Amino acid sequence: MAFNEMLAGDGSIRPPYAQYADWFAAQDPKGLAAKTLEAERFFRRTGITFAVYGQDGSPERLIPFDIVPRIVSGAEWRRLEQGIEQRVIALNAFLEDVYNRQEIIRAGRVPKELIATNEAFLPQMIGFRPPGGVYTHIIGTDIVRTGEGQFHVLEDNARTPSGVSYMLENRETMMKMFPELFAMHRVRPVENYTTLLRRSLSALAPAACDGPPTVAVLTPGIYNSAYFEHSFLADQMGVELVEGSDLRVVDGRVAMRTTRGYKPIDVLYRRVDDDFLDPLTFRPDSALGIPGIMDVYRAGRITIANAPGTGIVDDKAIYSYMPDIIEFYTGRKAILENVPTWRCAEKDSLAYVLDHLSELVVKEVHGSGGYGMLVGPAASKKELAAFAKKLKARPKNYIAQPTLSLSTVPIFVKKGLAPRHVDLRPFALVSDKVKIIPGGLTRVALKEGSLVVNSSQGGGTKDTWVLED
Repeated sequence: MAFNEMLAGDGSIRPPYAQYADWFAAQDPKGLAAKTLEAERFFRRTGITFAVYGQDGSPERLIPFDIVPRIVSGAEWRRLEQGIEQRVIALNAFLEDVYNRQEIIRAGRVPKELIATNEAFLPQMIGFRPPGGVYTHIIGTDIVRTGEGQFHVLEDNARTPSGVSYMLENRETMMKMFPELFAMHRVRPVENYTTLLRRSLSALAPAACDGPPTVAVLTPGIYNSAYFEHSFLADQMGVELVEGSDLRVVDGRVAMRTTRGYKPIDVLYRRVDDDFLDPLTFRPDSALGIPGIMDVYRAGRITIANAPGTGIVDDKAIYSYMPDIIEFYTGRKAILENVPTWRCAEKDSLAYVLDHLSELVVKEVHGSGGYGMLVGPAASKKELAAFAKKLKARPKNYIAQPTLSLSTVPIFVKKGLAPRHVDLRPFALVSDKVKIIPGGLTRVALKEGSLVVNSSQGGGTKDTWVLED
């Protein structure tokens, strides 16, 4: 049975939701329904949309927003914060190790072939240490709550984690519509994220930087699914939003075109995938990147956030080794446990997964956004048979996990409050220290009984409140 974050087993209100429940009971449902429409109009007017590829009609969609906040106590958050910080430190240590001494491989804690044959591993990064030794400057850690309320890490997003703009817009919307709720609750702020982001990026400017660092955000362009976020973050940080065509290498520096000529950039927050970053190093047909940027990077004359090659820790097969990785680099057991995972590349695991396919969730090791996966309990016999063939053909391409009973939080419906399944993506910033934003993006499955929270698959979002003690 799913853990209900608002209601205890006896039907009583859990402490974090106590004041909210009293407030809600005194509200006019028609007034709250009007607030929902008001929020939708605000999101539409602001342009808070995302693109869905391969869909008929307009690919632009409005992300559904629920007006009931998800409320987390200070004590609950402290454990999450400690676990995420431990994980972030281990991820950076792992990346530095696999691109240099590879001690974890020599120790037999991670198989060599898992690194050497991984498509996200970049040989171009071998022997190179980025400024400050930081590979993953911005990390989104997907957290789920199961069973008796335990938190587990579902996956790591260390390449180009998205969703933080929705976290910020959700908070702004709630503060505009329900200021009285914020007067009643001591909610920790998230509004300073972009200030912290710019400060964190600037702190890791290369040694060649001889003044206040010039920061820019690199976007693939307006047709990218996360373009709203790229432009939002650039605007909020007060930095330039650039495309590859705006940049070139000038006198050994990456420079952006301005009305006064080309101006050197010190830190590039890139939202372009590795393959497209430099056509001279990676895909020669890329029109999204900057020819020669990798040479400038390796010469220590620009910081790229996140560093090229960080995508290897997004790999779900690597994820399955995270308990070992954390212990190897920190000397401690993981504070936040992984979800149990079967690596289909292993013969015994594959046999188990094939025998229990109707009970499991199977994911591509490089998959994201809910695509390319099988939810066994929701699949037909025909779908199960077809997926079994794919598994047998390319077992190394998949991992499997149990169908989780995700925790529920209330959403607003016509009849009042109704429980729906959720996950959580907190965001961590890494420079000389780790800063974890108190809250994150809560994604919610809006359909009753659904476990699919991805916005690309029909899920929505809600504001996440971390309470002060």
